[in-house]
Amino acid sequence: MNHYQTGKIFAVAPMIDWTDRHCRFLHRQLSKKALLYTEMVVADAIIHGPRERLLSFSEVEHPVALQLGGSDAGKLVQAIEIAAGYGYDEINLNVGCPSDRVQSGTFGACLMRDPAHVAHLVAAMKRVSTVPVTVKCRIGVDDQEPQEVLPEFLARVIGAGADAVWIHARKAWLQGLSPKENREVPPLDYPLVYAMKRENPDVFIGINGGITDLAQAAKHLEVMDGVMLGRAAYYNTGLLAGVDAMLSGDADPSPAEPDWLTLRDSMMAYAESVIGTGGRLNHVTRHMVGLFQGYAGARRFRQILSSEATRPGAGPEVIAAAFDVVDIQAGQKMLAG
Repeated sequence: MNHYQTGKIFAVAPMIDWTDRHCRFLHRQLSKKALLYTEMVVADAIIHGPRERLLSFSEVEHPVALQLGGSDAGKLVQAIEIAAGYGYDEINLNVGCPSDRVQSGTFGACLMRDPAHVAHLVAAMKRVSTVPVTVKCRIGVDDQEPQEVLPEFLARVIGAGADAVWIHARKAWLQGLSPKENREVPPLDYPLVYAMKRENPDVFIGINGGITDLAQAAKHLEVMDGVMLGRAAYYNTGLLAGVDAMLSGDADPSPAEPDWLTLRDSMMAYAESVIGTGGRLNHVTRHMVGLFQGYAGARRFRQILSSEATRPGAGPEVIAAAFDVVDIQAGQKMLAG
């Protein structure tokens, strides 16, 4: 089923080194409806690299989208054909990452300069994909005037058949700013992204950038088809527990309380399975440190996961020990108040 035809969407952004399969498993325990994204995977890596490690994921992660990086249509097509057997729900083309890595490969945000080529890539991807093909972009790069370039960019990629476009509401500066600075320094332009939605009423357009909580997300969804959070969802993972209620039309988007004990048990069982197949505990627990923001004991929780989970032979009991130091009842009162 095409998830872009089912109503408003909340997504967790693709984040390099963060949104791996273990991170996505955790996020899925907190929200059944959120759309989850892989890290950006370069098409060349899928063609020539360890495919199973790069592409495999747990069935419980659905809906999950594969984000591809690349600028060669033939390689992107080949990567999609390889990935088809893994069962992703969407293929997303990265046209927004400003890192040196993607600049050296002339893809990511560099592609904002060449909307005709992006349209060519989208059309090629659409010809072979059996699932939605989408684009994640910026509003422009460097000295471009977003009000001038973004409408043309959208017209090109939508005309090529893109099923959805996710827009990070900032420019990317390819020289002079680090990837971290590119997430914070260029000013946000939500009104421009809103205008793009008004001009394309029949196309799914989602917004990303600078959104820190569910109250803000709900406000964006009054205008946009989808809202995407990145680091806010990673550093304060517990907010994902309120996503399903928000998407169901709950008038109160305040933080919901996860079922912490069920989450603990799920993550312990999952960690045991990861360890049993040659992984390490910290491959799982490194994504859990943002779970108890604002709770008494949260600092000690993070310390236990950060120090104990990296020890040789560490097992799921470390997760239990970390949960034990958190005053969950006090946290519940704090959320309620």
